[in-house]
Amino acid sequence: MNRIIGAVFALFLAAPAFAHEFTLGDLEVGHPHIPAPIASAKSAGGYLSITNGGESADRLIGAESDAADKTELHTSEVDAEGVARMIHVPAIDIPAGETVKLERGGLHVMFMGLKTPLAEGDLVKGTLIFEKAGRLDVEFSVDAPKDGEGHGHGDMAH
Repeated sequence: MNRIIGAVFALFLAAPAFAHEFTLGDLEVGHPHIPAPIASAKSAGGYLSITNGGESADRLIGAESDAADKTELHTSEVDAEGVARMIHVPAIDIPAGETVKLERGGLHVMFMGLKTPLAEGDLVKGTLIFEKAGRLDVEFSVDAPKDGEGHGHGDMAH
């Protein structure tokens, strides 16, 4: 019984370590992460969710990181031949009362010209820039790739 209580207590104390959220005013950014790219990758995609709990819309208008030569907002498109391309977008609308997900195959933060290889467990500092709310410092955790994520994103056309 003491082992069970001890295990539950340990999980309770560890729970905040698993939380990976950042807040700025009415905006909550959930689990910014980068699927671990191959060691030689020159770029990587960053994914996250943004929940706007406020009564007015905002826009994500940029991202910055010292981990790469250039950090931009992108979307993925697949052309008629099935070739995926990354396209720069100037802003991402965050409607009031909604959650916008930046995920593989769609909107994402693009880190181009990585200055060092990224490995699972690394934390990549970045800043998200919102039109109304301002700047929010975040950390992108480098996670093991899930099915369909990572490994190869760095080789896509930009």
